[in-house]
Amino acid sequence: MSKVIFHQPQGAEGLVQKWAGDPPADVRRRPLRDLRISVTDRCNFRCTYCMPREVFGSNYQFMPHSALLSFEEITRIAGVAVQLGVQKIRLTGGEPLLRKNIETLVAMLAQLRTPDGLPIELTLTTNGTLLAKKALALKQAGLSRVSVSLDALDEPLFERMSDSQVSVSTVLRGIDEAARVGLAPVKVNMVVRKGMNDEQIVPMARHFRHTGHILRFIEFMDVGTTNGWNLDEVLTSAQILQRITDEFPLEPVAAGYSGEVARRWRYTDQAGEIGLITSVSQPFCGSCTRGRLSPEGKFFLCLFASQGHDLRSLLREGASDAQIAAVLAGIWSRRDDHYSEQRGQETVHREKIEMSYIGG
Repeated sequence: MSKVIFHQPQGAEGLVQKWAGDPPADVRRRPLRDLRISVTDRCNFRCTYCMPREVFGSNYQFMPHSALLSFEEITRIAGVAVQLGVQKIRLTGGEPLLRKNIETLVAMLAQLRTPDGLPIELTLTTNGTLLAKKALALKQAGLSRVSVSLDALDEPLFERMSDSQVSVSTVLRGIDEAARVGLAPVKVNMVVRKGMNDEQIVPMARHFRHTGHILRFIEFMDVGTTNGWNLDEVLTSAQILQRITDEFPLEPVAAGYSGEVARRWRYTDQAGEIGLITSVSQPFCGSCTRGRLSPEGKFFLCLFASQGHDLRSLLREGASDAQIAAVLAGIWSRRDDHYSEQRGQETVHREKIEMSYIGG
């Protein structure tokens, strides 16, 4: 039987007692390796595929600060998850850089160690608007690298898709600064929506060649219930790949690790690498090792889930690390989520959490 070895807590490293049992695996034998932590449901963009303004307008009620997990609570849950096998933590939102003093949370999480004493990989996904200002502080706090969302280089199109007054140059400055301070390689994420920004595929590829950044193309997904998803607006990864190879020859690259989300390709002229995230056309549910923690402490087992499991109550009612570990392991061991393999007409209108709330 699994048990927990207790240690006296000492700072962030001592917040968690070591799990002595085998790491939990779900019904499909997928381990818990990645934890995505959404630190806020707020964002300064109103991207049409994520937070359309007609839904998330001026009257929309975001979570009050009192409902959010504190940095200490986030670190405690993350630490328990690391002892259960998590090796990588990604901070998301909403826009995570809107969370005040986010670098303090980064510093706390950076102290966590696996049962073997190894540091975790700590990353963050951002829209880049505040990245130029925050990059150095994030690096100094212990962040490993960043991913930046950028759906177009064309200024009017970018402003229309993000429904913001932010310029492309602001995001590009954030990417450059992140690379300069060592948050590299920077991964640049482009959600491709047929008929909207697919003509930007080749210009984006051309721009990021020879930069050291990794451009990743993401198929338009039916995340949440407010983005008006339509299968006819999905440009498949094969179609995306064809457009790029018509201009710049590519060759496949082996996955860097089990469960890697993006299918990797590199330019044959050594100009860099791209990735393709194929949730719609080539689902990767079978290797998904990601759990998700919402801003107010619910644990979700899938990006397309309808319901989460309340961990905040456990924390605030005085549960021990041993109890939290047992609950988390139990939740994960019953997991059988594989939405992208089930996707069809019967799932399109299923109630799902919003990406702005749980992160991509």
